[in-house]
Amino acid sequence: MTPREVFDRMREHWIANVTVFDDESLTEDVVLEMPFAAPGRPSRVEGRAAILAFIRAGHADLPFRFDDCRALAVHDTTDPHTIVVEYELTATMTATGASATAPFVGVLTVREGRIARWREYQNPLAVASALQTAAS
Repeated sequence: MTPREVFDRMREHWIANVTVFDDESLTEDVVLEMPFAAPGRPSRVEGRAAILAFIRAGHADLPFRFDDCRALAVHDTTDPHTIVVEYELTATMTATGASATAPFVGVLTVREGRIARWREYQNPLAVASALQTAAS
């Protein structure tokens, strides 16, 4: 799978509200980076097992469901295995039914059709604001 195909699969998983990362989608030495992680949250997780544990624990506690993932732009890089994606996730709070959208940027590197690195830039203030708006 190409990086664009892998990102399309990620989008499908978000919208289906299933864990984006699974055993089949990750390389053994995969790296997950979140440079702007909220305080108390890790900014880097390494290895398939550690990432799956981290993602599954966080997914179980989500107070919302994803409704849409719009790819605003997909940028190729000089490395054919890496793309930069600008996207928006729209979610609905399960308790209130209110929806909100937040922007993201991701850098995706794929090796042999699997995610080798996912670096996600999210604005914690924008995400918190979207969650607060949706919770009201």
